[in-house]
Amino acid sequence: MEELGPNTKGKLVYVAGHTGMVGSAIVRALEKLGHENFILRTFKELDLRDAEAVNEFFEKEKPQLVYLAAAKVGGILANMKYPADFLFDNLAISQNVIRSSHKYGVEKLLFLGSSCIYPKFAPQPISEDSLLTGELEPTNEPYAIAKIAGIKLCEAYRAQYGCNFISAMPTNLYGPGDNYHPENSHVLPSLIRRFHDAKKKNLSDLICWGSGEPRRDFLHVDDLAKACLYLMENYNEEGWINVGTGSDLRIKDLANMVKEVVGYKGEIKWDTSKPDGTPRKLLNVGLINSIGWRAQINLRKGIESVYEKYAVDGAC
Repeated sequence: MEELGPNTKGKLVYVAGHTGMVGSAIVRALEKLGHENFILRTFKELDLRDAEAVNEFFEKEKPQLVYLAAAKVGGILANMKYPADFLFDNLAISQNVIRSSHKYGVEKLLFLGSSCIYPKFAPQPISEDSLLTGELEPTNEPYAIAKIAGIKLCEAYRAQYGCNFISAMPTNLYGPGDNYHPENSHVLPSLIRRFHDAKKKNLSDLICWGSGEPRRDFLHVDDLAKACLYLMENYNEEGWINVGTGSDLRIKDLANMVKEVVGYKGEIKWDTSKPDGTPRKLLNVGLINSIGWRAQINLRKGIESVYEKYAVDGAC
């Protein structure tokens, strides 16, 4: 997409969660194409868990397009430590924004879910129809349940009221604005931080969780943003649509890639007493590819660009 299409151009756009990694990438993508008509609110300005505040915001501002990228996110450790927060906060955010979008006539809403909505042992690559066909991965079940509820709420408003509410399920993300917190970051930013710190401290070895055998797909957030804009212009169907690269690699191979990019010379050791999470999580991206969108950013080059900035700025 080289320019804004008629479904977006000139429309009043609300990006919920614009200070986060995904939301900020969507704003960057829109700005790059010349869009200026935004409504943006920080968490301090608008707590999306507060139903009354969200209702008042939509009543006053009346956005035409909504990108629902706001969420409470974190890795395995954070999900295991704060299950109630992950479930409650994400349920509240989804229901408040989706309900108000219907109530105040939003033309189109894009809800951002997550690949963790799919069963732990779903057939690979995971197609959209795998949802609710098996048990979820226990380590991120609360977050997954909240995201499934958001998808189903969009479906319900479409079925009952004819709302053009769509949902996209991105794979594992990385890129500018990522979370490098030592306790609640995802695997890729966590590896970047830990290898960087180990290099600075000249450590002889670095211990990583699990066996390193699980396989994951990693999508640069700028690719996701372009996919979101593309879907806002071109996709109006019920259900949800996967967004990923279509290829994966072992966490062990990812760790070695990050090690090389960072320039760490020590040894990687794997603590197999720690959980691996889902054995494999590769999304089938046949549907989004069939309507004309494909990921463009190479993983190695993407990690290099991310680390170049991280090495200068430090942890976010």
